[in-house]
Amino acid sequence: MKVYTIGIDYGTLSGRAVLVDTRDGRELATAAMDYPHGVMDTVLAASGAALPPDYALQDPADYLLVLRHIIPEVLKEAAVSPEEVAGIGIDFTCCTVLPIRADGTPLCFEEGFRHNPHAYVKLWKHHAAQSYADRLTEIAAKRGEKWLTDCGGTVSSEYLFPKIYQVLDEAPEVWQETHAFMEAGDWLTAQLTGNYVRGYQFAAFKSHYGKKEGYPSEEYFAAVDERLRFVVRDKLPYPVVPAGTVTGTLLPEIAAALGLSPDTAVAAATPDGHVAACALDTCKAGDAVAVMGTSAPFYVLTHEKKDVPGVCGTVEDGVVPGLVGYEAGLCCFGDHFAYAAQQLTSPDYVKEAAERGIPMLKLLIEKAAAKKPGEAGVIALNWWNGNRSTLVDSDLSGLFVGMTLQTRPEDLMRALIEATAFGTRNVFENFARHGVHATGLVASGGIARKDPFTMQLFADVLKMEIRIAETAQAPATGAAVNAAVAAGIYSTLPEAIHAMSRISDTVYRPNAENAAVYDALYAEYKKLHDYFGLGENNVMKELRRIRAAAKGI
Repeated sequence: MKVYTIGIDYGTLSGRAVLVDTRDGRELATAAMDYPHGVMDTVLAASGAALPPDYALQDPADYLLVLRHIIPEVLKEAAVSPEEVAGIGIDFTCCTVLPIRADGTPLCFEEGFRHNPHAYVKLWKHHAAQSYADRLTEIAAKRGEKWLTDCGGTVSSEYLFPKIYQVLDEAPEVWQETHAFMEAGDWLTAQLTGNYVRGYQFAAFKSHYGKKEGYPSEEYFAAVDERLRFVVRDKLPYPVVPAGTVTGTLLPEIAAALGLSPDTAVAAATPDGHVAACALDTCKAGDAVAVMGTSAPFYVLTHEKKDVPGVCGTVEDGVVPGLVGYEAGLCCFGDHFAYAAQQLTSPDYVKEAAERGIPMLKLLIEKAAAKKPGEAGVIALNWWNGNRSTLVDSDLSGLFVGMTLQTRPEDLMRALIEATAFGTRNVFENFARHGVHATGLVASGGIARKDPFTMQLFADVLKMEIRIAETAQAPATGAAVNAAVAAGIYSTLPEAIHAMSRISDTVYRPNAENAAVYDALYAEYKKLHDYFGLGENNVMKELRRIRAAAKGI
C-alpha cells in the first residue's frame, strides 16, 4: 500500500531527505549530505581561479550525488519497500539558477565551459548581479510596470532576470549556447522524470510571473536592453505549473539508481521557505511563518492583495491556494552566527570549547545568554550578506557599534542575534503599516527547535508569541506534503496540510521587562538602519568601490 512520500530539501550547504507517513505526517527517517563543492564564493573549484566579489556558485553535479545518497538511506532506515512510496517532492533555495542545453545538460558539465563561472549554478545569494538588478528596477519604475509593486518596488539581485542579464552581458558565449535558464529545483524534477516544467512559486516570487499576465512584456525587456527583448520566449521555454502538480513518474534508470519504483510520482518543485508552510498547518489569513536557517524568509497570508514596499513578493495562491502570500526576510541569519563562531573568537575560547567537547557556536550562545539585555553595550546591523527586506540592497554590509577593550566575543554574538531579531521586527512592522497583519507566528528550522535563548529573545523583541514546529525538517516535510497531493493521496493541498502538519507544544511568550530594554535598543537600531541604509551615509558602498579598485576589478 502506497502510504509514504519522500521530501527532499536542497539548502545552501546540503541536501536533506525525510520519509513521511502521509496519514499523520510522522517522520520515519531522515538523511543528509553536504555538497562536496559547498558554495564557491572565493575560487572556482574546476580551475582554482579567483572569483570576483559577491559571487556564490555551485556545481549541479553535487545535487545528483546527494539524491543518490539520501534516498536509499531513508528507505533503509525506515525499512520501507519501494512499492510503499507514492511520491517524491523537491524543494530548493530560491532563486538558484543554471544554464542548460536542450537535453538538460548543464553547460558547466562540458569541457569547453568547465572553467567559465557563468556556466555554473548561480546560488540564491549570488549578489554580483546588483547593477543589473538596478537597471531592471530603474526601467520598470520609469515605465510604471504594475508587477514592480508585487516585489516591493525593487528588483533584487537574488531574482532570476538580474542573473540572466549578467550572463548575457558578461558571458555572451554562455548566453548563446544556453537553451534555457532553469531553477535548480525544476531542473532536478526534469532529471527524475524527463519532463520540463517550471514551478509556479519560483516563477511568481522570483521572476515576476503573474497568473493572468505571465512574465513582463517583450517591450519592457527591450527597454532595459534590446538584447533581452525575447528572453522569455528564447530562454524560458517551459510551462508554469502550480504546487502539488504531478510532473511525471521516475525514469526507469533513475528509479533503479534510487531504489524506488518507476511509478513513483514526482511533484512540481517548490522554493524551500515557501513550502515549509505546508508542514506547519498555516492555511488561514493572519498566519505567519519564519524559516530560520542560513537565511530567514518570512511569510504572511491574507485574503486581500496590498502593495507593501520592500517585500520580496506578493503572490496570489503563493503559499497555499485561495490566499495571498507575502514574502520578506533576512538574507543572513544562521550565517551571522557561524561567522561569529569562526571569526570572532580567541584562543582561550577555542581551548574552553575543546576541553568541554562542545562546538564554538554553542559556547558563544551560552555565554551570550548569561548577559542581561543591554549589558553588552553593543549593537549591530545585520547586513553581512546585504539587506533583503525592506531596503532590498545587497551592497549594504555589517556594522558593530559600541565596542570597547572590554567587549568579549559573546557580546558580539549577542549583538548579532539581537540584530537579526530587530531586522525581523522591522519586516513585520513594515507589513503592519501597509495593512498586512500577522496574528500568529510559527518558527521552523534548527535554530527554532534547538536554541531556546534565541527564540525567547525573538519573542521579547517582536512582542509576539512564537510557536515552534515539531519537525526539524519543515521544508523537506512540506515537499513531502506536496508529493502526497501529486500522488493522489489527497485531492487538495489544504487537505494534505491539515492531515500531515505537526506543531510542538513549545511556545515562547514575551517577557515584558526584557521587551522594554529591547524597545530602547531597537530605537537605536532603527537610527543606524536609516542612516546607513537610506543613503544619508553611503560609506558601505564607498568601501566596496575602494575594495574593488584595490583588487583591480
